[in-house]
Amino acid sequence: MTDIKIKMSDILVAISWSEIAKTYFGKSSSWLYHKLDGIDGNGKEDGFTPDEAMQLKEALCDLSDRIRRAADSI
Repeated sequence: MTDIKIKMSDILVAISWSEIAKTYFGKSSSWLYHKLDGIDGNGKEDGFTPDEAMQLKEALCDLSDRIRRAADSI
């Protein structure tokens, strides 16, 4: 399990990773699942690059802002 996946263990089942992959990365869900597991499509070691990790952080921050706005509107 990658360090990033461990840090996100509390939210792993609550988020549509397929939607994150498509919306924020323009990639397939399998691409993101492999990144979270620290492997590439062939099973070789391949985690997030520093830029991809920052992009994931920004995606999660954007999603949290969207959730907060929805909650505040209730």
